[in-house]
Amino acid sequence: MKYSILIILSVLLFTSCERLLDEKPQSVAAEQFYNNAAEVQAGLNAIYTPIRAGGTMGALYQVQQEIYTEYMYGRGSHAPLNDYAGLDNTNITRIADMWAAFYEAIRNANIVILKTPAGKNLTDAEKSKFLAEARFMRALLYFHLVRNWAGVPIRKEHNMDSLSVPRGSREAVYQLITEDLLFAEANLPDAGRLVGAPSKWAAKTVLTDVYMNLNDYQKARDKALEVIQSGKFSLVNVVVSSDFDKLFGPDIITTPEEIFYLKFSRQPSGQGFQYPIYAHYPGAGYYPPGGYYTLYSDAVNNTFVKNWDKNDLRYDYNWYVQTFGLGPSTILNKKFSDRTTTTAAGNDYPMYRYADLLLFYAECDSRVNNGPTTDALEKLNMIHRRAYGRNPMVADAAVDFKMADYGSLQAFVDKVVQERAYEDCGEGKHWLDLKRLGIARSVIKAMKGITMADRHLLWPIPTTEYNYNKAIDPIKDQNPGY
Repeated sequence: MKYSILIILSVLLFTSCERLLDEKPQSVAAEQFYNNAAEVQAGLNAIYTPIRAGGTMGALYQVQQEIYTEYMYGRGSHAPLNDYAGLDNTNITRIADMWAAFYEAIRNANIVILKTPAGKNLTDAEKSKFLAEARFMRALLYFHLVRNWAGVPIRKEHNMDSLSVPRGSREAVYQLITEDLLFAEANLPDAGRLVGAPSKWAAKTVLTDVYMNLNDYQKARDKALEVIQSGKFSLVNVVVSSDFDKLFGPDIITTPEEIFYLKFSRQPSGQGFQYPIYAHYPGAGYYPPGGYYTLYSDAVNNTFVKNWDKNDLRYDYNWYVQTFGLGPSTILNKKFSDRTTTTAAGNDYPMYRYADLLLFYAECDSRVNNGPTTDALEKLNMIHRRAYGRNPMVADAAVDFKMADYGSLQAFVDKVVQERAYEDCGEGKHWLDLKRLGIARSVIKAMKGITMADRHLLWPIPTTEYNYNKAIDPIKDQNPGY
């Protein structure tokens, strides 16, 4: 079934326009393309292609974000990230490739946004729906750009051919993100056009995340509550640790927890999730084609991992012992494993799932009320119960957090953030949380004893951008320390 979905995404809808959507899809005249639903959907599918590659969200983006966390370390060419001193030349090149991929995807979204309104054989309802998906993706891409680079050049449908675009402010980027997501929320369908395409609930969820990054917790809480009250999503039940495969396993098509995922498949060729090859050790059994074991942790010497309750099923699901010269307590992360593949991994990348949304709500509701509420505590406990193999919907005194133990807002938020770190371990999300909350420096100092350099908090504007973009000064417009 996953094979069939990826065939639809990458073959059937691309066959007639494969080369046109490769390097210069903008050269296709409106009268030749984007005139019917199949053609517009081919353009929409082209948005996803650059970010599904191994150099971006198919692997290296998550690898980079995970190594920054207090619980992970990098090996080989990623080892310099362990110093928290910013990027060396090799990693600068990597993030420059990510920048290019994000903007390639944004360009493909802009083409759909520009061309679709003139489609001759499209209904108004189809136009609105397709425009909403393109604007959702454009917003999501800029959201990742602004959190990693701060202000960036804002390229929209009417200036996408301009090489020289000034660096927009952080505020201007967030304004575009918010406008696009509000349009998407109003015009996306209740369910995506395909498994893996966004719905209006995905738009509400990303808006929640965006509002949290803007410290607008009331709006964030309200959006999260709309998703919760929709009844569209629920947590996957877990009894033993291996049951988490029902959520992250390579053969899973979709789950009740899925809000927005990037979809991958072992077949056809080139459609697999490449992240597992960076996570695993060759011959360990979790990814038969091999492994680079690029990122790792230490069960004894890393405080975060050492203090993780071993009765928490997420611990057993996430980690396995693997020695390779760094000591007997070295562990690797096995959340994304494909034990039977001979080609590529079939796991999907869960960008947003219901567990994320519940924890968003718990934090925001407590902030709005200046302290933990019964409702916020319940949402947190739903995640915690599931982690211990209990029914997430039934109160359980043996594992539930108690209100009396978290009497202050800060104490409760700290617990939510910790729970989200356990829940999303290996997913490339926790570092962005630490930056959003302004606690990255203090957490790394406390857990790893390292004083973080200012330049480590943002990535540099790539030379490939300012060499051609004359509206950006390589000195005045560059991020601090580069």
